[in-house]
Order: sequence, then C-alpha cells, then structure tokens
Amino acid sequence: MRVTPSLNQSQFLAAIESLQSNLSQTQNQITSGLSFTTASQNPTAAGAVNNYNQALAQSRQYVTNSSSAQTRLSIEDSTLSQVQTQLQSLRDLALEANNSTLSAADRSAIATQAKQIQASLATLANTQDGNGEYLFGGFASQTQPFTLTASGATYNGDQGNRVVQIAAGQTIADGDNGDTVLNQIKTGNGTFVAAASTANTGTGVLGATTASAAAGTYDGGTYSINFTAPGAYEVRDSNNVLVTSGSYRDGGSISFRGVQVALNGTPATGDSFTVAPSTNQSVFTTVQNIVTALQTVGGGTSADTAKLNNALAAGIDNIDQALTGLSNVRASIGARLNSITTQQSVAGSQQVQLQSSISSLQSLDYASAITTLNQQNTTLSAALQAYSLTQNLSLFKFL
Repeated sequence: MRVTPSLNQSQFLAAIESLQSNLSQTQNQITSGLSFTTASQNPTAAGAVNNYNQALAQSRQYVTNSSSAQTRLSIEDSTLSQVQTQLQSLRDLALEANNSTLSAADRSAIATQAKQIQASLATLANTQDGNGEYLFGGFASQTQPFTLTASGATYNGDQGNRVVQIAAGQTIADGDNGDTVLNQIKTGNGTFVAAASTANTGTGVLGATTASAAAGTYDGGTYSINFTAPGAYEVRDSNNVLVTSGSYRDGGSISFRGVQVALNGTPATGDSFTVAPSTNQSVFTTVQNIVTALQTVGGGTSADTAKLNNALAAGIDNIDQALTGLSNVRASIGARLNSITTQQSVAGSQQVQLQSSISSLQSLDYASAITTLNQQNTTLSAALQAYSLTQNLSLFKFL
C-alpha cells in the first residue's frame, strides 16, 4: 500500500472530526442533562423512555380530565345545596300559609315570596361553569336549560350525562342533566298520591299517606274514596268495582290494598278523594301550584279553607320528595368526587414512578460526563498538536 502525504492528511482529519463529534455530543449531554437525546445514541433505552413518556402524558391527561370534572361537580353540589335551601324556605312559607287565620293579603304576600323563590330556582337551574357551559343542560351545554312558563318551566336541554375518562377503563359523569334532577320528581309519598276533588264542599283535609303492609301491598292502581253519607265511605277501583267500605271519624285513617290515608275534618256527602300512582313532576310545577293556590283559593268559607289546606299539603309533600331527590343526587356527586380524589392520588404516585424510571434511563451522570469531556478535550488537543507537527513533514526537505 502506498502511503502518501494526502492519505495521512485525510486520516488525520477524519480522526479529528471524530474526536470533535464525540466532544460535541458530550457537551450537549452536559447542557441538556440527558445521557442521550436521539434514539440512535441508545436505541434500547430510547424505546423504553418513549413508552414511559407516553404513559406519563396519558396519566397527566387523565388528571386534567378529573380536575375539570371535579370543578364542575363541586359547582353542581354547591348549586344544589342552594336549591335545597330555597325549597326549604318555600316549604316553610307553605306551612305558614296553611293557617286559617291568615287574610287574603297575607296569602298574597306569601305568594309574592314564593314567586321570588321560583325566580331564584330558575337562576340556579341555569347555572354555568367557568367555561360558560350550562351545568344542567345535558349534552346541550350551550343551551339555557330552563325557561319559566305560566305552569312551571320548560326544559330545553336533553337527557344526556357527559362523561370523562379519569383512568384507564374508568369514566365518570361530570354532571347531571336538569330533567333528571329537577323534573323527574315523584309526587305524593313517592309511591302513590292522594288528592281531594276540586268539587268537594266539606272540610275534609288529607293528612299523611303511607304504604301500609297491614292493608296488603299497593298494586299501583287508581282508586276513589267516596263519601256516600255523613261518616260513611266506600272505596272503588278504576272500574267502579267496590273494594271496601266503612265508617269515618274526624282524624281517622282509611286503609285498603296497601294504602293508608289519614283524614281530618268532615267530608260532605258526595265529596271524594283519589289515590293514584305517583308520577313525575317538575319542581317548577310544584312551586307554581303553590303560588296558584295562594292566589286563587280562598273566600272565607270552611270549604275554601279545606281546599287551600289540601293544595298546600300536596305542595309540601312534593317539596319533600324534591328535597329527598336532591339529597340523593348530592350523595352521588359526593361519591364521584371521592372517586376522583382517589384516582388523582393513584395518578400522582404513578407519575412519580414513571418519572423515576425515565430518569434512571436518560438522566446524565455529570461526574462521569465531565471526566469524559476533559479526556476528550485532552485527546483532541494532542491530536491537533500532532497534526500540526506532522503535516509539514516531507522527504523533499532533506534532499
């Protein structure tokens, strides 16, 4: 093999470029704090780090999702707490109004307060989160869910519940639609509802209604309690078939087929009361019914007083059902918030472990890197010095 000056020069330059490249790589490692920055520098470790980074990014997204859900659920819980406060105030007003000594002006003033509560409930039902989305609109979060009407309120949202993923294989609803929370409220005692006929002329007022095991099991049917003579009644089903009959005294109860209905006062002959399965009713309808009763029922007769008492008692029963329903929703919210808190704690621990694994693979050993850098600097300096001494050597200088 012929060794020429140009060959020596090329070899020297290639060696110096290699030394400079290694030196530059070490400098980059020290600057970045990473033992490698490209997959080619350590393919095996780079693959593992990439997997860890993907898992870490996913975990952080789950935490972001859960934090967003946590905020919305906390706002919802606070809002429903205020709704309960407003309904409790309305219940107190209904109890206050259920007093025969009040004048028409007194009842009108209470009706005005009830209307103010109705407006407050509408405001709460249309609460928005920090992003301007309505809490109770379901999937229709950009549409105002409730609009007050003459009979209560119209629901403009849908029946959907938004869900977010807070962990692998775990999703959670970040809210509840307004139809479920405020419209689907059972009437009466939640099983059946007793009501007085508007044509009654006596003073019979409905009291507590309960499902009585002693009287059998309520079959979900519709029945009428008819007073056929002073102190005498009969119960008929929806086909007008006689179920039972008996005598009544003031403050007594009438029981049949799992139903027990308490009555006070003296029903007139021809008066009737119905028992029917509970249905769903909006909170706003309940409020409006109370307002309407306060504004229209009355006239000073004992029969008018009984009608008002029955209307207000029905309203109080429905408010109680609404309060129970809201308590159940808030319990569900609390359970979801607990799940989020638990998952956030799990995610925090997972992220620490992932970051530790990434660090063990990619973090730089500074002491070793600096030692390597010094060695590379020394080697490069020596190579440059040797190159400068040998590049001018030639046999022609000695001829």
